[in-house]
Amino acid sequence: MSVAEGFLGSLPFGRGVMLLARDPNGLIAFNKPAGVLSHPNRSADERRSLLQARYVEDGEYFEWSSTAGMGAATHRLWLLNRLDSATSGVILAATTAELASEIRAHFKRKQIKKVYHALVFGTPRQPAEQWRDRLAIEKRGGHIRTAVSAGHVPAESEMTVVRTNEGDPRLTLIQLEPRTGRSHQLRVQCAKRQLPIVGDQTYGDFARNRAFAKATGEKRLFLHSQETSFEYAFRGRPCEFRAVASLPAEFEKFL
Repeated sequence: MSVAEGFLGSLPFGRGVMLLARDPNGLIAFNKPAGVLSHPNRSADERRSLLQARYVEDGEYFEWSSTAGMGAATHRLWLLNRLDSATSGVILAATTAELASEIRAHFKRKQIKKVYHALVFGTPRQPAEQWRDRLAIEKRGGHIRTAVSAGHVPAESEMTVVRTNEGDPRLTLIQLEPRTGRSHQLRVQCAKRQLPIVGDQTYGDFARNRAFAKATGEKRLFLHSQETSFEYAFRGRPCEFRAVASLPAEFEKFL
């Protein structure tokens, strides 16, 4: 067994979490289900997070131990991005601090392409639109709330219609490519355009959410991180990485 295989074999996957892709440098992509935390905020949260392991906030890494052969080993995995617990899809991690630093720099420089799919109530006016807004972002008591009124934080996304269901309620699957990475950006931008994401309990249409959940039994937030891709250089060598998380089955049921 190689070192890489031994490390991957020791990963304490959270409930329903799947490995999507990895590269020789130690970059890893997971598919996170809706309802799973990107990382635990306290030890009691470990069982419902991406990895069922201790999370070191200052270093932004998971840490756990495993026994291989006659000895024990301590492992670390650096988290590179986060998704709201209600959002499913691609989330990245790195096996070394050196690689983590390089990829985080890419995120800061907006050099990573991210594609989301969302199921929304209603239909956009145009099949493709560029959304530009100024958001107000408030962080209080560990919680984040974002609004589109009286804001000064620029937010930009590309929207494309994928498919529309002409039934009742009328639902549309849209593709969203954020050009900026603001907290709750996509959820707020959809809500502003009277296209609330199905199941959004913070920015959505609460009455339609209740009716939808009663009729279908589905209560999840219908927002999915479908694809993450980028080019990067590591130790003087050019590299490419791409990870795709298939659209969850519950999306397909309503299209």
